[in-house]
Amino acid sequence: MAGIKSLAKDTAVYGLSSIIGRFLNWCLVPLYVYLFPTQEYGIVSYLYSFTAVALVILNYGMETGFFRFANKEENPERVYTTSLISVGTTSVLFMLLLTVFIGPISGALLLPGHKTYVWLLGVTVAIDAFTNLPFAYLRYKKKAFRFAGIKLLNVGLNIGLNLLFLLGCPWLMRVAPWTVSWFYEPMGGEGFGIGWIFVANIISTILILLNLLPELTGRKYLFDGGLLRKMLRYSWPLLILGVAGVLSQNMGQMLLPYLFSGHEEEARSMVGIYGANIKIAIVMVMFTQAFRYAYEPFIFAQAKGDGETKKQAYCDAMKFFVIFGLLIFLGVMYFLPILKHFVAPAYWAGLRVVPIMMAAELCFGIFFNLSLWYKLTDRTEWGMYLSLICFAVMLGLNVWLVPLIGIPDGYLGSAWAALGAYFLVMLISYFVGRHYYPLPYQTGRLLGYTVFAGILYGAGAWVEGFLPIWGVYAVRILLLVGYIGVVCALEDVPVVSGLIRKIWGR
Repeated sequence: MAGIKSLAKDTAVYGLSSIIGRFLNWCLVPLYVYLFPTQEYGIVSYLYSFTAVALVILNYGMETGFFRFANKEENPERVYTTSLISVGTTSVLFMLLLTVFIGPISGALLLPGHKTYVWLLGVTVAIDAFTNLPFAYLRYKKKAFRFAGIKLLNVGLNIGLNLLFLLGCPWLMRVAPWTVSWFYEPMGGEGFGIGWIFVANIISTILILLNLLPELTGRKYLFDGGLLRKMLRYSWPLLILGVAGVLSQNMGQMLLPYLFSGHEEEARSMVGIYGANIKIAIVMVMFTQAFRYAYEPFIFAQAKGDGETKKQAYCDAMKFFVIFGLLIFLGVMYFLPILKHFVAPAYWAGLRVVPIMMAAELCFGIFFNLSLWYKLTDRTEWGMYLSLICFAVMLGLNVWLVPLIGIPDGYLGSAWAALGAYFLVMLISYFVGRHYYPLPYQTGRLLGYTVFAGILYGAGAWVEGFLPIWGVYAVRILLLVGYIGVVCALEDVPVVSGLIRKIWGR
């Protein structure tokens, strides 16, 4: 249990920074959707989906490779500096190629008139790819609080700059133009529109790079070509895994403009509606991301321990991930009538994707949990196979369902495609993992919790039909308490489970 307690503590620290950071960034969504029409916000969502893919490519699995070899090699510093030199070189090369070929790249993205947006985001993602390694080093050294502090600083800078450029500068141009006109007008002023979002992003990213200088300086840089080749052999399947995975996660926003060729405005509007509403489901993404930050160092550290002890730790981690994931699903769905106000009414047509995407992200989180078997057995090619299966299934479902549903609700097909693909690879990974690295997961109990949560979700939706709004929320809160109570009783949580048994006995 000591390992699980350590995992829980690190998850809480990483989770706090991730949840607060993403929540604050999430609060920018209302600003964007109230300032910009669905078509313009659609460009933002569309471009950010492509930068997510570029980030994975530019990292090419080196983050996980660093954890693997830092725990395996005698000289972790050599592993770190070799990784930094490799990723730094490829990031600089990417920026040079982007600058030279910005015209063809923008055209391929169906945004030939927005080269500046593409260039700003491209440079930002190259810097982000490089800074991922210093952040990984902080996780390896278990400096969770420094990690969290810098992540939150990044968010604070980004939000502050967004508010300055989108709200502050237009106001200052009216009351004291001399304060900002020297940089605001040359960039296009208010007419630059969503471009200021990308400017804020690149400035905050550069400032975070400067904050990470203590992790980049004061050490002897050693480059080991043989070590790099071993790391790349280990990591290249993870690159395919990552690219296929992030393509799957962003496929709906990326494909819609291509699937509705000739209807660019409608397609961008759908991308905007879809992108805004899946932000509500981001709570599950935040939980999975926080867990991931703590889980990767945890599984490789546990790999050094006793066989049965570490296997039990892995199983406990899966169980508590599912328990908390289901709790988050219920909480978001029960209070969706309140959460929907974070987006403008023009976007509410897309609220139907929220439960679908919440369930999809939970399946993806379980799939990530299951991935330890191929990472620990050095069968990372299986991660590649599973991600390619996920990508192929999701692509096929998108190409079929999105045009079938058509304008204006085609994005629903993307949501169902995500759920179907994640559920399928989750099952495949579970059954294949039982062969290569069998773990005594409490499958029956986890299925029981899932069914129980599904019943509670249905009950919470059913009461909406005949109770006043205050009654609906009162019942839903009681249902949440009931879920927590049942889990505490079954998991024998100290104090709580004893109290529940006493009440039940009476």
